[in-house]
This record gives sequence, C-alpha cells and structure tokens, in this order.
Amino acid sequence: MTGRLDSAQPYALGLFRIIVGLLFACHGAASLFGVLGGAMGGGTVPTGAWPGWYAAVIQLVGGALVALGLGTRAAAFISSGSMAYAYFSVHQPAALWPLQNGGEPSAMFCWAMLLMVFTGSGALGVDRLFKARTERTERTTESPAGADREPVAA
Repeated sequence: MTGRLDSAQPYALGLFRIIVGLLFACHGAASLFGVLGGAMGGGTVPTGAWPGWYAAVIQLVGGALVALGLGTRAAAFISSGSMAYAYFSVHQPAALWPLQNGGEPSAMFCWAMLLMVFTGSGALGVDRLFKARTERTERTTESPAGADREPVAA
C-alpha cells in the first residue's frame, strides 16, 4: 500500500496546490472586486490601503500563480510571509490561539504555502511543462559522444 501511495504523491501535492491556490486567490478577488461576498462581509478594500489592499493583491496574484503551478516556490514564499504578517499583526494581538482570535485562515494559509515552498508544485503544474521542455531541448542540443573532448597532441 505504501508503494501505491508514494507513487500518487506528486498528484496529491498537485491537487493540494491547485485547491489551496484557488481558495487563496478567491480571498484576494473578494477583497479587490467585491465578489464572493466581498471584503469582510461586503464591499472592497480601498485601493492602496495598507495593509489590506496589498495583502489582497498578493492573495490574488500569489494564489493564481500557485494554482497554475507557475513560480510556485517563490509565489508560495511571498504568500506565506503575507499570511504570517496578517496573523501576527491583526489576529494575534486579540488573543493567543487562532481559534480565539479568528486567525485560523491566516495560520492555515501560512503553513500550507510554506509547505509548498519545500515541496514545489507537484504534478499538473506549468513549472513541470517548462522543465520538461528545457530538458528535451538540452538533450537535443548536446554534442555527440566524444565531440567535446580535446584531441591529444602527439
């Protein structure tokens, strides 16, 4: 059973990445465009307002990049840092535990994004397509066997 689970790991990570990325992007879209119930129960965050508007941009762009699997590690790193900042500056001063201070989404997104910094995009990501294309190009442009050796002077 372990062998089958191990072989499915890249696909499980890919599915996890897509779902977390989409959910994260939805938070940004709600804050920026007022969709899906809007920011904090309705409306949008004022343009340029610190830190809400910047956090929403990071959520929308970072979530979309993570969902696509494009620059996953960098996007997840910035997104994780954004959520850590949100938790410690907004939620944690109200109470110690996330359950008490309403910071569960921030804490969960922070740790989920941090996990993706270390795991990468898994399967089904655009990063994999670029990597496969680069490897194919490198294989076809390599010199024939022995062509890169210098001749021995007699």
